[in-house]
Amino acid sequence: MRRPTAADVAARAGVSRATVSYVLNDTPHQAIPDRTRERVRAAAAELGYTPSAAARALITGRSDVILLLLPDWPIGSTVGHLLESLSDALGQQGFTFVAHPRSAGRPTTDVWKAITPAAVITFEELEQVEAERLRAAGIELSVALLGDAGPAARAMDIPEQRTGRLQAEHLAASGHRQLGYAWPDDPRVVTFAQPRLDGVRQACAELGLDPPTVVPVPLTPDGVQRALEVFHGADGPPVSAVCAYNDEVALALLAGARRQGLDVPGDLAVIGVDDIPSAAVSVPALTTVRAETAVLARFIADSIIRQLDGRPAAERPGSDIHSIIRRESA
Repeated sequence: MRRPTAADVAARAGVSRATVSYVLNDTPHQAIPDRTRERVRAAAAELGYTPSAAARALITGRSDVILLLLPDWPIGSTVGHLLESLSDALGQQGFTFVAHPRSAGRPTTDVWKAITPAAVITFEELEQVEAERLRAAGIELSVALLGDAGPAARAMDIPEQRTGRLQAEHLAASGHRQLGYAWPDDPRVVTFAQPRLDGVRQACAELGLDPPTVVPVPLTPDGVQRALEVFHGADGPPVSAVCAYNDEVALALLAGARRQGLDVPGDLAVIGVDDIPSAAVSVPALTTVRAETAVLARFIADSIIRQLDGRPAAERPGSDIHSIIRRESA
């Protein structure tokens, strides 16, 4: 079976192809009666017709595809929720959201050349050469979600430092004076880990606390045991509470503490990030920082659309985008 065309819709509705185009593309300033519009939409629905993305791009002068290039690191639940929310937020504005891993074996230039998106989103800033290739292909907008503004892409500057600050402030408010930071033993996630650690360090400095003791935590029994020994004073002053990079690292510390007979939070308080489902059912239940990914996605989508339209930047979400989920571990 061949794909239905605009001509098929026009024949079914008894109108011209131009009328079909005007109705289905919501072309402004066209005096088309409501009954005719309803007839065209009904015919399109009956035939299963959807306008061609390439045709729409020719009419509007812009693609309706937003491409996100996923970096080479694990996709956790929070990023997964962000992608779902981005797809929904951009879809409500008439855009199609496509996510593609940069490590898929195919050069990323082949991907965006095939899709010809209106904008390309990355988590980390694009290299200058790659950004220039995008612009040469007619893709004017590239957006980096993390990091400072640079010459290769406009930075969205997602406030990951706020995550670390909330962790440290919560622990300090509970009376802890010497904090540790459980650093992930995976160099691929440093883009997230570094600003979170920076936030912990800034909060400690402002609160008059010593800098946090930073310890890599491999997700193995021996690696967790060694990290807990360092936190508990084997190589220096003991810490009473640990800010973990994320909930997976925090849950590993909880399991290791049980094996070593440490009481949480009595001997060592632990706070994570992400509020993954298992955080609420761990023993003890994990205190963590949750990000409102739907709010963040709407901000990202609105910012991209405003930049594409040449409008002023969207107002950044307030500090309430992150919140502490208080449970038993800290």
